[in-house]
Amino acid sequence: MLTPFSGIITRLYQAGGADFPTTQTPPVTNMISEPTILSKNIGWIEVVCGGMFSGKTEELIRRARRAQFAGQRVVIVKPEIDKRYDEVNVVSHNATALPGIVAATADQIVLMTGNAEVICIDEAQFFDNRLVDVANTLANSGKRVIIAGLDMDFEGKPFEPMPELLAIAEYVTKLHAICAESGMPANYSQRVVESEQRILVGESEAYEPRARHCFRPPVDAPKRKKTIAFNQYAEVADPKKPAAASNTDEVQKNNPVEPEQHKPVKKDRRVEKNKPVKKDKPVDHS
Repeated sequence: MLTPFSGIITRLYQAGGADFPTTQTPPVTNMISEPTILSKNIGWIEVVCGGMFSGKTEELIRRARRAQFAGQRVVIVKPEIDKRYDEVNVVSHNATALPGIVAATADQIVLMTGNAEVICIDEAQFFDNRLVDVANTLANSGKRVIIAGLDMDFEGKPFEPMPELLAIAEYVTKLHAICAESGMPANYSQRVVESEQRILVGESEAYEPRARHCFRPPVDAPKRKKTIAFNQYAEVADPKKPAAASNTDEVQKNNPVEPEQHKPVKKDRRVEKNKPVKKDKPVDHS
């Protein structure tokens, strides 16, 4: 298979006095964050990382549902410490949820997922460092392992065991939230309550997404704006009312243009007065 660059490469070969091997297929590299072809008995690790409110759990749930729809055996695990939205179920910030199982330690995950084909692990930063070996063990046994978690803590430092998981994963997805202060892409989790504990399980009352230039560790005053309901400022057309005037109509109303008046053209009588009169030629009767 030849690529659009094959012609350029051929000319470079010829310039050096050699022929380009046109029968050889150049290698093709696919830059993807999620596998598109699922092979049986071959495992791998996928890591979804990012700051708070970036959609990590939502993405984990999306991948789990796709696998379940394909008829695969899926198990979703969450750490025992995370009880923000539900004791057992895995719930995202936008209330998307799937039933899960709770594990107190990383080693328990191996015992809970014996017959599963796809293992989803949420909030990986709350597990101990044994999660790296557990993920490798599961992947080496032919399972697809999907892990979601914070890659940095409230001080902007790598949050173990996520750095090690990112290193051993075949597929990595980095998600971003929207900065509560600037509206730019945010990959930091700004703590807005007084606490020096590294692990502080909280929601919007304790953290805000921040961009790099708005991140002020360890604690900053909240900048989040009031949440606006969907479609609150949408204008719904009423079929009984006449259509509103457009901007063009408004401009024409404020700046009326007078119709152009066609004045009759006056003839120059001086020219007609001095104009020589044509005389008829005499008729010859001979």
